[in-house]
Amino acid sequence: MTDIRTDMSYAAEGDARFGDYVALLKPRVMSLVVFTALAGLLVAPGSLHPIEALAAIIFIALGAGASGALNMWWDADIDRVMKRTMKRPIPAGKVTPEEALGLGVGLSGLSVIMLWLATNALAGFLLAFTIFFYAVIYSMWLKRATPQNIVIGGAAGAFPPMIGWVAVTGSISVEACLMFLLIFMWTPPHFWALALFMKSDYHKARVPMLTVTHGRQVTRAHVLAYTLALVPVALMAGFTSIGGPVYLALALVLNAIFLQGAWAIWQRDEAQAEADGYATEKRVFRFSLAYLFLHFTAFLAEAMLAYLPVYAAFAARLPLLEVF
Repeated sequence: MTDIRTDMSYAAEGDARFGDYVALLKPRVMSLVVFTALAGLLVAPGSLHPIEALAAIIFIALGAGASGALNMWWDADIDRVMKRTMKRPIPAGKVTPEEALGLGVGLSGLSVIMLWLATNALAGFLLAFTIFFYAVIYSMWLKRATPQNIVIGGAAGAFPPMIGWVAVTGSISVEACLMFLLIFMWTPPHFWALALFMKSDYHKARVPMLTVTHGRQVTRAHVLAYTLALVPVALMAGFTSIGGPVYLALALVLNAIFLQGAWAIWQRDEAQAEADGYATEKRVFRFSLAYLFLHFTAFLAEAMLAYLPVYAAFAARLPLLEVF
């Protein structure tokens, strides 16, 4: 396989449009980062001036975009052989690797420094570490080295709510850690559900996804195992200051549905899956997106409902995790 970083023949320098540079920042991934970071910021005790809060979210978003650009720069050789990614700006010949690298490095420095100045040093450090983890630890090392790439690499996507929390409080708490763990434990079953019906892409690109190295049946078992590990983390958050009755009720329903989907995936064999076009796997993957969004929406709902005296008095009866 030719490495795009040494083969520049198909890159049409100068043909890029503004939208191509925006695409380098992975706007769909950025939207999830922004939402979870905003949730972490809004549910944290204390407050920021509205201008500071807006600045914090913008710089966290830019940091996420920088990670995306660096990832596309490094992974351009495999992006052009995968059906899901071959239309990205670099393999499509719209942006050169040098341009992507320059954009990623520039936005990394800008976002980290400005978040530090707008909030505090710890928030800036966590954003810098997140960019480094995604671009170097995950993209340059784990992704091509181990079938556990998604498990360990998932930490990069789990930091944004913690960064939002730290931007307000200047410290890390159990609530911030549970929001981190919620995304961290959600990531493997989410991506492995995708990998089950996208195996050929990863095989073609020689990415050691679990479906490629151990097969689909082992992957199905891993989806179930990690979903089982995810459930107590999601429910535990309901017994902290960011949880409450509404969150717990929604979390119980969402986790029951997710667990049922993981169980259904585990029970299927390849003949069944191929016969219906991996319908169950696709359904669970789509639900996993709503799963994470609704959990963080529930965190926000609890924060807003806390301003209602009647609800606050009712929620106060819920025992907190005082062990922490």
